Amino acid sequence: MLQVFRWLLRIFTGLLALSLIALVIAYYFLSRSLPDYGESFTLSGIAAPVEIVRNNDNVPHIFGATDEDSYFALGFAHAQDRLWQMTLLRRTAQGKLSEVFGPRTVKIDELMRRYDLYGQALSSVAAQDEPTRRALEAYARGVNAWIGEVNVDARGRGAPEFFVFSSDIAAWAPADSIAIMKLMALQLSGQLETEVLRARTSMLLSPERLRDILPDDPGAGVMAVPYAQLFPGLVPASGPLKYASTDPLSPFPRGGLAGASNAFAAAPNRSAAGGSLLANDPHLGFTAPTLWYLARLHLASGDVIGATVPGMPVVLIGRSETLGWGLTSSYLDDQDVVMERVNPANPEEYATPEGWQTFTARPSIITVKGAPPVTITLRWSRNGPILPGTHYDLASVTPAGHVAALSWTALDPADTSMTAAIRLMGAHSTAEAIEAGRLFVAPAQNLMLADQDGIAMQVIGRMPARDPAHPTRGRMPAPGDDPHVGFRGVLPYEDNPREANPASGILGNTNNKTVDRPFPNYVSFDWGDTMRIQRFLTLMKSREVHTRESFIEAQLDTVSPAARLLLPLVGADLWFEGEAAPEGTPERMRQQALSMLAEWNGEMNEHLPEPLIYMAWMRKLQDRLIRDELGPLADAWTHVEPEFISRVFRDTDGASKWCDVIQSAAIETCTDVARMSLDDALLWLSERYGKSIESWRWGDAHQAAQDHPVLGRVPVLRYFVNIRQSTSGGDFTLQRGRTSGLDPDPFLNVHGAGLRAVYDFADPDSSVFVTSTGQSGHPLSRFYDDLGERWRRGEYIPMSLDPELARAAAVGITHLTPAN
Repeated sequence: MLQVFRWLLRIFTGLLALSLIALVIAYYFLSRSLPDYGESFTLSGIAAPVEIVRNNDNVPHIFGATDEDSYFALGFAHAQDRLWQMTLLRRTAQGKLSEVFGPRTVKIDELMRRYDLYGQALSSVAAQDEPTRRALEAYARGVNAWIGEVNVDARGRGAPEFFVFSSDIAAWAPADSIAIMKLMALQLSGQLETEVLRARTSMLLSPERLRDILPDDPGAGVMAVPYAQLFPGLVPASGPLKYASTDPLSPFPRGGLAGASNAFAAAPNRSAAGGSLLANDPHLGFTAPTLWYLARLHLASGDVIGATVPGMPVVLIGRSETLGWGLTSSYLDDQDVVMERVNPANPEEYATPEGWQTFTARPSIITVKGAPPVTITLRWSRNGPILPGTHYDLASVTPAGHVAALSWTALDPADTSMTAAIRLMGAHSTAEAIEAGRLFVAPAQNLMLADQDGIAMQVIGRMPARDPAHPTRGRMPAPGDDPHVGFRGVLPYEDNPREANPASGILGNTNNKTVDRPFPNYVSFDWGDTMRIQRFLTLMKSREVHTRESFIEAQLDTVSPAARLLLPLVGADLWFEGEAAPEGTPERMRQQALSMLAEWNGEMNEHLPEPLIYMAWMRKLQDRLIRDELGPLADAWTHVEPEFISRVFRDTDGASKWCDVIQSAAIETCTDVARMSLDDALLWLSERYGKSIESWRWGDAHQAAQDHPVLGRVPVLRYFVNIRQSTSGGDFTLQRGRTSGLDPDPFLNVHGAGLRAVYDFADPDSSVFVTSTGQSGHPLSRFYDDLGERWRRGEYIPMSLDPELARAAAVGITHLTPAN
């Protein structure tokens, strides 16, 4: 027996030793792709020596003798820190994910091929002005220079992911950068899914009840024609709404998770220090690493510093010495779904007001790793690409004998958005920046500006022109053979909403309604916010003058105006009702929860139980209100809609009818439904977090899920590559943390401010910014998540253009020397 034990011990020791050796070998090869920031390189493609000074937060400050050399160095730095992320974005835009990930991503590639974003990017290269083409070419040379170093010196294949997946890296090209900008337009657009949802819902509800569940922004009363009247005989679909793919590799935004943001500015007369202020925090889906990469560029027009996106040679959000700029999603209605009637005698033709017209068609082959290639036929009508019914749940609203086409301003083969972004970096005033925005096509954004003398906000991006007689006003799919359907070109840039130096001295946008224009000169019927703007206005009115600190305070504010609106309405008849219930009973738990909510101020603090009780209650309440009317389609409402619940409990236009359960004989009141929903919520919470209400924490449910899109679901590895943090805020707070809305973790924080920046032009070098993860995309780097904890605590890092400050305690200075 002793002999057996000795052999078992030897075997265990041997296996342990082999495991340690394997770990050491793996670490050696994986760490080879960690760049040495103090290394020097002799490279072709630059005209003079370049310095990349990485400050103590690993933010590169790039000093080139020419603009082209600076763009080259930015490409080099992007590739050093984010090569895998860049190639993944490029593959997504090209529709080539399946070459690496196999059958899992075929549907994603199929839809990307139908959009043909990469083909349009290739065509758009020639549309850029000469300085932009030189910038794109120099940037591509910089990226390729680092790829060359990886290949020559065996630098761990460039990133750890290349050991798991294909290590083939194609050379970077100017079109790749334009394609990534077009990919961002796709990620920030959600009008298509909104049209489908409105069409399906209109076939189930009366116009009055449709107005409850899909309301216009308060103050507007426009309603579209019921969808069933447009296509007689179309039967309402019975199943749930089929969302865009929830695969983390999918670029298609799910309902409620398209772009969002906050941006606000104060003129010098509303600033305590006498200089303009600007704050911006764009909201996108969380990933590890974040999409944003901080950098400073030395340019002939003046140095700029801010947030870049790896793959593009531009500071998208940032400042120079004289100008600051930020972006928020404008929610411009730049997409229309058009139902093309197919010729039953010739399926290659479709009906137009002028007669039958032939589809443009060509085959496309998707190479699939580990499986046979897939051949699809790409078809376009005069209105845009034909999309299959399997995507966006289009099949549920497509009449027999029709196919769905998409009109979208981003599908432009001469897209000059990159030129606009390059020119914006060279602008020195709000007027010059507004003029630079003239060439911007998509994604449509609110451009918030501040210079030494004033502030301005301009909607940039092409606004489609529509016929005033359009049957659905662009809110739902419309028949393509109707002469009033289809884009009529674009509106003049002067029609885009603009505000400069308002009398109040304050500008702000939280994706709220910016203008109230009648169709067809409108911006949108569907906006991204009605709640956060109320809190913003309250905070701006609370001070005569503002400071950098007050703007930071507003950016980090976690008070929910939705909670302050809904709780008094929903709980009006429940507060302190009935006699004290025995300990341990559902009634006692309900009374305790109501008592806590009655004393709560609406702050969505991660350490409190009240936000968790409130969110679970409202979620259960909304589901009870709509489930009997909408059936499986109720699953499409994954997030609480405050305007809807408010209308119901105020009985606006008879909206209290939602409280009565149609299938039951009894007539339920809103108080009954509120009580039952609270009991449902408390039961769900107690099963998940225990019986002690005081121990519940909002932050346990509302963790920021900054997950690696590829390795984040791999057992064991996910603990090394995912970044999870307890966070405050919620769906309707200025510090927005959009919840997933999906079981089993409906309150997981999946969409929020991956970047925060505040500029103070009284002292520009006191400006600050921060990202939600870190600069590096390498999980073994100390800069992979070092900014994440500061971001969670509401801290920032300096956003200074002082070169000496950058050199002080720099983590490394990379010297690039021309080969000739």
